[in-house]
Amino acid sequence: MTASNFNIFNDLEFEKIVQELDTPDVEGWEFFTESHGVKIYRLYNETSGLYEYKVYGTLDDCPPDVCSEVYLDLEYRKIWDSYVAELYERDANGMKVIYWDVAYPFPMSHRDYVYKREYKELEHQGQKVYAVMAKSVECSEIPEKSGIIRVDDYKQSCVLTTDGKVGSKAFMRYYDNPKGMIPTWLINWGAKTGVPSFLTMMQKACRTYPEYKAKRMAATNS
Repeated sequence: MTASNFNIFNDLEFEKIVQELDTPDVEGWEFFTESHGVKIYRLYNETSGLYEYKVYGTLDDCPPDVCSEVYLDLEYRKIWDSYVAELYERDANGMKVIYWDVAYPFPMSHRDYVYKREYKELEHQGQKVYAVMAKSVECSEIPEKSGIIRVDDYKQSCVLTTDGKVGSKAFMRYYDNPKGMIPTWLINWGAKTGVPSFLTMMQKACRTYPEYKAKRMAATNS
């Protein structure tokens, strides 16, 4: 089996996250916060003492096809996401993986991730849906680096579809264990402010993406 077709998520898992767009499954989840039209729920993980999050919201003026491209484009992510220290995709250990070094605020150490990401375009309620799932994987070919904490317990899902106007309806599910001595209050603050902030940054990135693509294409053809 080649690196390009090695899948770790099945169709049922994709279908389950797509259903969240119309039928949020928050039974057992605690309502955490609402900001700028974004609702966040959380679920306590007794093993780690941390929370997993579900996010429901809209990106008003960003169509879902553009949003999904922006979400998936690693080179563009390096431009609009100031927390990216290093980011690339490569074949390793018989699969295609992504390496991501995240710059944490000083004086905290950077965190890095090695994860597999899968993408599908689906139909739901007569509308096109763009779905992404990601999960950390063990990868001996990308060893840990000195001074950087490896996050080995990470998972994320993102689903986008039209909001019926010119924007996108979005669902995200996220969990990671950053390890190290990070105070709980700081993690909670990051979740409460970081998610709406990320969506705002992504919205701005969507607006300038067509221009970025045009410049990249011109540079490639020159």
